[in-house]
Amino acid sequence: MSAPPLASVLMTAHNRERYVGDAIESVLAQTFTDFELIVVDDASTDRTVEIARGYETDPRVSVVRNETNLGDYPNRNRASRLARGRLLKYHDSDDLMYPHCLETMVPPLLAEPRAAFALSGSVSWVGGPCPMLLDPRLCYQREFLGTQGLFICGPGAALFRAEAFRALGGFPERGVGSDYLFWLGACSSVSVLLLPGDLFWYRIHPGQQIQRPEAAREYARAWGQAWRALGEPSCPLTPAEREQARRNWVYGVFKSACSDLRRARPRLALESLRGAGMSLPEWARYLRPARRDRLAGVPLDDSGAYVVPAWRRAAMPAVDSTAARAADRAAP
Repeated sequence: MSAPPLASVLMTAHNRERYVGDAIESVLAQTFTDFELIVVDDASTDRTVEIARGYETDPRVSVVRNETNLGDYPNRNRASRLARGRLLKYHDSDDLMYPHCLETMVPPLLAEPRAAFALSGSVSWVGGPCPMLLDPRLCYQREFLGTQGLFICGPGAALFRAEAFRALGGFPERGVGSDYLFWLGACSSVSVLLLPGDLFWYRIHPGQQIQRPEAAREYARAWGQAWRALGEPSCPLTPAEREQARRNWVYGVFKSACSDLRRARPRLALESLRGAGMSLPEWARYLRPARRDRLAGVPLDDSGAYVVPAWRRAAMPAVDSTAARAADRAAP
């Protein structure tokens, strides 16, 4: 067997014959080349497997087919167990990865050993320049006290250290909100590196899991876990920050329920309110207009100025896999 690659790109698929070829092509077009691409088909009934196997002429590509349908997040976890790389990059089978995506994400994560994973969104992160290292408190500040949260990111936004991802237990397997639940738990205990945005194109279409009628209810139940997380001893916020975070979160739940009522979705509104898991006295105490700060969750130095990244340290040649591996081994 060949030497393990530095990165494993994990693509899960179910009935994606229309998109999977373009998704694979976008991975193979990466300027960073030290990767394997593992396509894990979840018992598709169309030509997804046939199309994907047509790319196995590239030795970096392998296709695995599940005999039975596992579901979205169980299949993502299975893909992670098949990976050989030190880094894991999820890429959905209906999205497109821009050619510079891995080259932009891999070197900064290798250069920052304190980060368990890196995140890139569809737009730039509010606040200072990237790479931006957030410890757990900064993660929770950005999510609950800031104007741009972290926990709405999908798996395709992340580049994980494989060891850290497995130590965190992988993704919960609780429907479409499993990614939110993962961020909620992981960011309370590990540091995250924010990287420049717009590294991939997120396709929106009717066949997505998130477009299913029950998806909104699954997300409502997942969001309810945030209330409990804010009361856990592991919550990294100060007591004063927790109080404001609770007010902001409760106000968000209330606004969402009102929006569902305006859209004639009373059952979803009721499920959101029930899923919050709050008592009437808690509603009375915390239902206040939100107060958010654009700079919450932004790392600042002792003088209150933005932390400027050490770009030269984070910009090792991404195509030099030998140098990248050596830097990873040298990291404390």
